[in-house]
Amino acid sequence: MFKTIKFKNFKSWQDTGDISLASLTGFFGNNSSGKSSIIQFFLLLKQTVESSDRQRVLNTGDERSYVELGTLYDIAYNHIIPSVISFKLEWDLSEELNIFNPESSQEDVLFSLNSLEFYSEIKLNDNQIFLENFCYNFNYNSENISFKFKKNAEKDSCEYELQSEGYQPKRSRGRAWPLPVPIKNYGFPDQAISYFQNTGFLSDFSLAYEKAFESIYYLGPLREYPKRIYSWAGEKPRDVGRRGELAIPALLASQQSTIQETIAYWLKELALIHSFQVQAIAKDRKDYEVFVQRFPDTAKVLITDVGFGVSQVLPVLVLCYYAPEGSTIILEQPEIHLHPSVQAGLADVFIDAIKTRKIQIIVESHSEHLLRRLQRRIAEEKDGLSPQDIKLYFCNSKQDGSSSLTTLEIDDFGNIANWPENFFGDEIGDLFAMTEAAIKRQIVSE
Repeated sequence: MFKTIKFKNFKSWQDTGDISLASLTGFFGNNSSGKSSIIQFFLLLKQTVESSDRQRVLNTGDERSYVELGTLYDIAYNHIIPSVISFKLEWDLSEELNIFNPESSQEDVLFSLNSLEFYSEIKLNDNQIFLENFCYNFNYNSENISFKFKKNAEKDSCEYELQSEGYQPKRSRGRAWPLPVPIKNYGFPDQAISYFQNTGFLSDFSLAYEKAFESIYYLGPLREYPKRIYSWAGEKPRDVGRRGELAIPALLASQQSTIQETIAYWLKELALIHSFQVQAIAKDRKDYEVFVQRFPDTAKVLITDVGFGVSQVLPVLVLCYYAPEGSTIILEQPEIHLHPSVQAGLADVFIDAIKTRKIQIIVESHSEHLLRRLQRRIAEEKDGLSPQDIKLYFCNSKQDGSSSLTTLEIDDFGNIANWPENFFGDEIGDLFAMTEAAIKRQIVSE
């Protein structure tokens, strides 16, 4: 699970400051206030990890990527180049990482860690991008241990050096050679590892970084329209697709589990439909139909023949229960096309997912109804929910175009102490204006 993220000089963010992440983290705010940029930064790092190009420092993406960010000029804060994009991450490892002493013939544990911190600085020039440095940091036996891969200070040098704290690398015998560029923005090159006698474990840190981002699953705000017929050839999709286009294949691939029953339960609980079923058109065929029943006494119809909300919420539900336990799910505006009562019900889905499946959910939303339900569930202590399980933020755009972030302070009773002005519009102002107008009309009519 990701614990903190911080980045500088990316799009509208000059400096986010440390953003603490909980089991359920929500970003709210006005349009163009920087909410989506926080999500995009996660996706930028994820698609860089998944890129086949080991020398690509940042993969800004194309139409096939999670996010398409354009040129270096487009991602630089205030479109200022040259610039340095820096970021810091801290995350809990999915399992304890034991690093054995490379200088011992026995399996002696050198370090044992359950979390990692990572920092990186990336330099943007007119048509060039290169890594200034990156650093892995952790604590072991109350001592700070760090391994930093840093570009030589010489202006045009493409050579790097390894620096460490709390551990002394020993250079291998033979002729010294310059250390080459790193792998992407986080990986020690093979030459750097072989340059020293006792640093073979450095690749473990890179693998831990990759594993953290491979455990991220993303669903975008624009979901695919429902279909009358879905084809499935038996493959098991990794996720539901960024537009939810693989939600039905994911359900079919998990037929041996109870996911379909869980989805049917939530669709009924959200008062969208009474029943839900995926059926093959015929035996030994690869084509399937999705039937829903609106009420107990009504006929079953295809999903295309009911309201749009069912098909829009379906990928959200499937992803919450299809992604492996311990994953991080990123959702953009899951409430789109949903009735306010269903938007509120999504909060209960998220609470169930984080509590029963140890899923981490990061959501960007405009939904007051979702937030209000979260506040209520904290007050009710539903499923043991507490303010520590949730982090909520309000993004705001300043006059100079930069973004700022406010941490919402939630108490044990679900109250928000620092409710931002016009959080969800000027409700009080609208009520006052409506009352004033009504009084004036009554006076005139008299």
